[in-house]
Amino acid sequence: MAKVCSVSGARPTSGRKYKRRGMVRRKGGAGSKIVGKTLRVIKPNLQRVKVVDANGTVKHVLVTARMLKAGKVTKAPKASLLRAKVAAKKA
Repeated sequence: MAKVCSVSGARPTSGRKYKRRGMVRRKGGAGSKIVGKTLRVIKPNLQRVKVVDANGTVKHVLVTARMLKAGKVTKAPKASLLRAKVAAKKA
């Protein structure tokens, strides 16, 4: 499974991490200098969640925590609740 959110499509992006030396001017220094740039990967906060899709099937998908918090995904009910619902339909 790729490290991609199934809702928003968020994926790892590349960026840089800057190493600085010196005191900034506003604090009374001579100025801050960038003395090193390191490449890094910024990863989305992915969670593996059981989700009910449009067809009503339950499956595991990767979703970012932001989408879960926003309520963009309907999480599947617990297995015990599903069993109770199926038993109620049969009876």
